[in-house]
Amino acid sequence: MDKQPIYYTYRVALLLGLLAIGVFIFLFAQMLWLQLLDAVYLAFVFAQIGLLSHEAGHRQMFTRSWKHDLLGLVGGNLLIGMSYAWWLDKHNKHHSHPNQVDMDPDIEIPLLEFTGMEDVKHMGPPRQFLVKHQALLFFPALMTVAADLQYKSIAFLLHQKARYKRLEWLLVIAHYVLYFAFVFSHVSLWSGILFIAIHQALTGFYLGSIFAPNHKGMPVLEKGSQISFLHRQVMTSRNIHAHPLTDFLYGGLNYQIEHHLFPSMPRNKLKEAQHIVKTFCQERAIPYHETGIIQSFQEILQHLYQIGAPLRRA
Repeated sequence: MDKQPIYYTYRVALLLGLLAIGVFIFLFAQMLWLQLLDAVYLAFVFAQIGLLSHEAGHRQMFTRSWKHDLLGLVGGNLLIGMSYAWWLDKHNKHHSHPNQVDMDPDIEIPLLEFTGMEDVKHMGPPRQFLVKHQALLFFPALMTVAADLQYKSIAFLLHQKARYKRLEWLLVIAHYVLYFAFVFSHVSLWSGILFIAIHQALTGFYLGSIFAPNHKGMPVLEKGSQISFLHRQVMTSRNIHAHPLTDFLYGGLNYQIEHHLFPSMPRNKLKEAQHIVKTFCQERAIPYHETGIIQSFQEILQHLYQIGAPLRRA
């Protein structure tokens, strides 16, 4: 549970270096296809910055809280345009009540239906169509995740209180000014629009592909459920098999069970904790679900397909 400032200083330096490489390629590349490939690369970098901001919100890195706030504000608001205060508010609610109806904002997704508790036959025709085909629409919908994070961030700052509200506004505005100036000062209008579309869509797709396996397709709890903290956190979470590459790509969130039990545990200690937690659960017959990347998405799609089954039969 000890903080890991040296490890995270290295992580910050690594991501800043990766970001600098992406900026350099875009500024000096003369061919559009190379700039668009850079959009793909920067989508990966932006998502990794988002993961680091997530860890700052959980106070995993340093002993001083202000360092987490600084990293979250710079990484979230300035670099990727996501409100740090909004993320803390939403994510704390999620951690308190994962997969719990009317309590977890992460399962309240517009247009789609993840809980299986809503009467799909009483939905309006447009939503019925979407839910009926939601297994097919799932992956395209992931491409909207980044835009949704930014939209909800602005809505939050407009209507809710934030600890550093003026600073957050300043950093978010600076993000958009710098982002659009960076793109359109070096490419034509339509090339810039194409670059932004690819960058934002793939950033969202990558983030969504990391977040979705954590809980989607796992047991959903009713609002009044009195299940214990231990069972709630373990039974609603899904782990992805550990591997150095997987650990890096998922930002440690492939250890979702351990992360939910110990949210402030540094990323590089989750693997050590897994053996303890997994053994503990097995000894007490507590369901501990761990699977591969492909299987996790198969489970999600099967879950979505089953929810839409009544509409297809009708």
